Amino acid sequence: MIKANYQWEIKQEEPDTGFFKLAKAQGLSKQSAQLLFQRGIRSEEEMLAFLNADLSALHDPYLLHDMEKAVPRIRQAIENAENILIYGDYDADGMTSASIMKETLEMMGAEVRVYLPNRFTDGYGPNLSVYKYFIEQEAITLIITVDNGVSGHEAIAFAQAKGVDVIVTDHHGLPDTLPEAFAIIHPEHPGADYPFKKLAGCGVAFKLATALLESVPTEFLDLVAIGTVADMVSLRDENRIFVKNGLQILRSSERVGLQELMALSKVDFDQFDEDVIGFKIAPQLNALGRLDDPNPAIELLTGFDDEEAQEIAQMIYQKNEERKELVESIFQEALQMVDSEKPVQVLAKAGWHPGVLGIVAGRIMEKISQTVVVLNIDNGFAKGSARSIDAVDIFQAINPHREIMTAFGGHAGAAGMTLPVDNLEALSQVLCDYITEQNIDITQKNHLSIDQDLDLQDLSLDLIKSVQKLAPFGMYNRKPIYRVTDFQISQARTLGANNVHLKLRLKKGNLETDLLAFNQGHLALEFQQAKGLELAVSLSVNVWNGNTSLQLMLVDARVDGVQLIDIRSKTAKIPDQISLFSEDPNNQIVVLDKIPEEIQAFKEAFSKNDYQAVYFKNSIEKPYYLTGYGNKDQFARLYKTIYQFPEFDIRFKLQELSTYLKIEKILLVKMIQIFEELGFVSIENGLMTVNKEAEKRAISDSMIYQDLKELVKFQEIMALAKPEEIYAYLKGQGN
Repeated sequence: MIKANYQWEIKQEEPDTGFFKLAKAQGLSKQSAQLLFQRGIRSEEEMLAFLNADLSALHDPYLLHDMEKAVPRIRQAIENAENILIYGDYDADGMTSASIMKETLEMMGAEVRVYLPNRFTDGYGPNLSVYKYFIEQEAITLIITVDNGVSGHEAIAFAQAKGVDVIVTDHHGLPDTLPEAFAIIHPEHPGADYPFKKLAGCGVAFKLATALLESVPTEFLDLVAIGTVADMVSLRDENRIFVKNGLQILRSSERVGLQELMALSKVDFDQFDEDVIGFKIAPQLNALGRLDDPNPAIELLTGFDDEEAQEIAQMIYQKNEERKELVESIFQEALQMVDSEKPVQVLAKAGWHPGVLGIVAGRIMEKISQTVVVLNIDNGFAKGSARSIDAVDIFQAINPHREIMTAFGGHAGAAGMTLPVDNLEALSQVLCDYITEQNIDITQKNHLSIDQDLDLQDLSLDLIKSVQKLAPFGMYNRKPIYRVTDFQISQARTLGANNVHLKLRLKKGNLETDLLAFNQGHLALEFQQAKGLELAVSLSVNVWNGNTSLQLMLVDARVDGVQLIDIRSKTAKIPDQISLFSEDPNNQIVVLDKIPEEIQAFKEAFSKNDYQAVYFKNSIEKPYYLTGYGNKDQFARLYKTIYQFPEFDIRFKLQELSTYLKIEKILLVKMIQIFEELGFVSIENGLMTVNKEAEKRAISDSMIYQDLKELVKFQEIMALAKPEEIYAYLKGQGN
C-alpha cells in the first residue's frame, strides 16, 4: 500500500503585496517570492543579499577568534622553513579543508605534510600517537588542525609541552573546556562574536586562507562548495556565497582528480547543481574514509599528475561501489532482526563493517519510522551508530547512562557509541524506558514541511527557472516541496535493475508531466489505482536528446481513506509480506485471495474491521458466475436425459453427461443436488435413479438452488465489479 513516510505540515505564511513587488523586480514569480518569505527573508536588503550571494559580502576573517594570533605564527613558520603538519579528518569536509590549507601554504612557499586520520586505527580528532610520531620522527614544529581539534585535549597538550604550537581550526560543538592550543579559530568561540556561526570545517579553513593570502582565494571555492554541501551545514549567509560561487568554478574545474571522478560518475554538466556534490562527489570521497585510508583523497584534490589522478579516482569510485554493496547487504540482514514488539531497535552482529553503519541505521529508520541503533560486534565490544526520529532525542536518552558506554557522542538525531556486548540489552532497555517515561508517541512520524500547493496546470519551465534563482538548496534553504492533488495517472512504468524505480505520467487538463519515484517500483499498481492520492514533490529539469522538459521528483505520497487495489488480472502478483484475509482477518492490510462459498460468514468477518488497504485477488475455484445457476431449458434437458436410464452411474459417467448436455460439470453437479433435494432423484453408492412418482415441485423451492443464485450474484460482484463496489458490498453498504 501507499503509506506516507512523514507527517505533512503545509506552510501558511503569505507575504504582503509590497514584498511581491520587490520580488517581481528581481524577476521572481509569485511562488518564488512566497518561498523567500517562508525562509525568513523580509527586506529588500535581505532579498538582494540572498539572490546575489556576492563574494564582497563575505565577513572579515579577522573577526574570528585568534585569527590575529594564527596568521603571524604561520607566516613565521614559513619564513623560518619550519616543518608544518596539516591534520585533517577522514570525511569530505576534512579532505577539502586539508586540501585548501595545503595549497594555501604551498602558495606561500611552505613545505607541508598532510595527514588524515584513519577512522579505524586513529579515530576522530587529534590522536596522541600520531602527534608523537610526527613531532619525534618528522621534526614537526607547527600543527594546524582542520575540521577537528576542539576536543583534542591530550594530543594538543602533549604537542604544546614539546614546544610545538597547535593552531586549531574547527566548527564542531564546543566542549565545556577548550584545549590549551596556541590558537583556536572557531566561528562559535565565545571569545569573539563572528557574524555567521555555521561554517563547515572547509569554510573555517577558507577564512584562514583568506587572511593568510590577504585576498579571497576564489580558486579554492570548488573545494569549499564540496565540503560545505557534504557536511550538511546551513546554506545561508557565507555558506550560500561559498556554494553558489563554488559551483560555478566546479563546473569547469581544472583539478584533474575531480575531472576524473566526475567523469566516472557520469556527471551531467547540463544539470550541474548542488545535487552533483551531494549525490555523486561527496559520497565517493566519504566512501574512501569509511572503508580505507583517506589520505589518497588529498592527491586526488590537489595533484597534477593525470595518470595518478586517474588511478586514485578509479580506486575511490570502486570504494564507493563497495560501500553501496556493503550497505545493502547489512541493511537486508539488519532488517530481518527488527523486533516489531519494541519501540526502538538495537541491532548488533559480528562482521558488519563499522564504516557504513550510520548509513544503514538511517535507511532502516526511514523504512520503519523508529529510532535505530546498528552496531558491529568485535572482540567483546559493540561499536556503531544511531539515527533517531524527531520524537526521540537519542542523545538525551543515552547521555544520563554513560556508565554502560565505553565511548559515546552525538546529538538529538544521531549518535555514535561503543559499549561492551554484555550491555546491549541494557542499552535497549534504556531507550525503551526513555520513551515510556517521556510519554513519547512513537507512531508520530518525522515532519515534512510542504511549501505550497501546486496546480499541475501552473507547471512551466519559467516556474522552475524562477525557483532555481533561490538555489543552491540545502540545510535551512532546502529544495521547495509542493503538494499536488487533483490529477490523473495516465501511465506507469518501472525502471532500473529489478524494476526498482517508478515513472508516472501525470495529467490534468491539457498538461502532462512525468514524475520519478525512486524505490517505488513495487507500488506501480497502487499508484495507478489509488483514489484521493496526494503527492509531495520537488521540481527538476530533464534534458534528453537536446530536449528540455520539467519533471517532478516524488518526496512522499499519501492516500485519504482506505486503499482498494485490484490485482485480479493473471499477471498481477500478491504483494510480499501482506497477510491473506483467510489467515489473519484482523490485519489492517489484507489480500482477498481465495473467495469462499460461505457468503454470510465471509461478509461478517470482513465487515467487522477497518482496513488501511484491501488487495482484491478474488480467486474463485468454482466459477458459478460463468455457468449461471441453471435455466429452465437446462433443467428440462437434464431430467429428460436421465429419465431414459433406470440407473445412472454419476461416479464415472458425469463428464460424459456434461459433454452431452453442454452443461459445465460444476453446474451439473449442483443441478443433480437440486433434483435430489426436491426428490426427483435418489442417489445411493454413486448410482442415480429417477423417482418417476415424485411430486411436481418448482426448482425455486430448492434451498440449494436459492443458495446457488445468491452465490452466482456474489461471485459476479467479486469477479466483475469495481473494487469500490466490492468493498461497499462486503461492508454491507451495497445491495
